Amino acid sequence: MNGERLTLRRRLHRRILALRVTLWTLIVPPTVWAVHFIFCYLWVAVSCAQLGAFPRFTIAFIAGTGLALAIILASGVIAFVQSRTPGDPPPHDEGTDIDRLRFLATATLLLAALSFIAVLFTAAPALMLTDCR
Repeated sequence: MNGERLTLRRRLHRRILALRVTLWTLIVPPTVWAVHFIFCYLWVAVSCAQLGAFPRFTIAFIAGTGLALAIILASGVIAFVQSRTPGDPPPHDEGTDIDRLRFLATATLLLAALSFIAVLFTAAPALMLTDCR
């Protein structure tokens, strides 16, 4: 059982290493945060306009926030593994493929961390506010 878990972990690690961080993966975390931001604020605006009361902490809000955090976390894990690729120490300013990969991975990791915190701060008012005024 333990050997099977170790094999699964190795296959997952190899699969993550096979993925390549690109400019497209760089924009995933802030895009997910922006979509979550729009989702939260539209949800509150529509609820206040139609119901006249601040929306309760519903399953849709929890699911949306959880999904956003999971996507950002997955992006950060992939970037973390990619940024640990062996090579020269920072700064990654050479024109080699490995330096480009490590630079993009580090930038993606930092954006993922910032976006994770931003999603938490976007969701925080739903926990604290109770009035639409």
